Amino acid sequence: MVIFNLSSYNPGPFILVGIPGLEKFHMWIGIPFCAIYFVAVAGNCILLYLIAVERSLHEPMFFFLSMLAMTDLILSTAAVPKALSIFWLGAHEITFPGCLTQMFFHHYSFVLDSAILMAMAFDRYVAICSPLRYTTILTSKTILKIVVGISFRSFCIILPVVFLLTRLPFCQTRILPHTYCKHIGVARLACADISINIWYGFCVPIMTVISDVILIGVSYTLILCAVFRLPSRDARQKALGTCGSHVCVILMFYTPAFFSILAHRFGHNVSRTFHITFANLYIVIPPALNPIVYGVKTKQIRDKVILLFSTKATE
Repeated sequence: MVIFNLSSYNPGPFILVGIPGLEKFHMWIGIPFCAIYFVAVAGNCILLYLIAVERSLHEPMFFFLSMLAMTDLILSTAAVPKALSIFWLGAHEITFPGCLTQMFFHHYSFVLDSAILMAMAFDRYVAICSPLRYTTILTSKTILKIVVGISFRSFCIILPVVFLLTRLPFCQTRILPHTYCKHIGVARLACADISINIWYGFCVPIMTVISDVILIGVSYTLILCAVFRLPSRDARQKALGTCGSHVCVILMFYTPAFFSILAHRFGHNVSRTFHITFANLYIVIPPALNPIVYGVKTKQIRDKVILLFSTKATE
């Protein structure tokens, strides 16, 4: 039996390289990352403020939207501040508990984002296919059950990943060629068999997200069937218009996610620099664009944003 040094089970700090191959450009790369992160934080905070203070926005759709905004803030804040400290301050070290915490919130917010988009698809399905029963189906109690359910599901899916990593001995290099900690990236540094990490880390979250995508697809298939049965063209356009912003957000979330997964699995000729740059863009661009998309395409939010800033300008 191989006997590992006891200290290997309580590893020291890990080293986050940043973006390999672009180290000399880190100072400049940090500028657009910081700008996009600022847009993400400002946009989602404005969205949360408007939904909180405007009684006309106290509807199920906007409640789910506020939850999406909070999750987007977690997704970007879990990684971007540390990435900026690497780019600008050369703070490459991260403790093992810090690495686990960052990894948990990154993966948790990703899985929760997917679940929220599924809940929003269900909301649109009820609103369009059963409009007269909308308020009786999506009551406050039902919404609370959905929120608790998807939050608990995401927590239960990601928590085992933390324990799968803490059981591993790290007696080799602790250099991570990334800007933030990811499950498989950290597991590959261990000097032990990581088969269970690979299978669980890939299969369980991915199958969960795929099931969400299937349910979203079923919801929108039923929505389209209901819409095309409407008698007038104006009614069809109005019904589809209420789904436009949600469809845009779905495409912005899932398209790069599946591209990244497929590129990691099959894109052996794709450079590691591209993989890591793309992974960093993915955690800031969707959170920055989501409030903009909803602000532009959702009339209730667009009107409240215009009113908010016009009021500030006249004061």
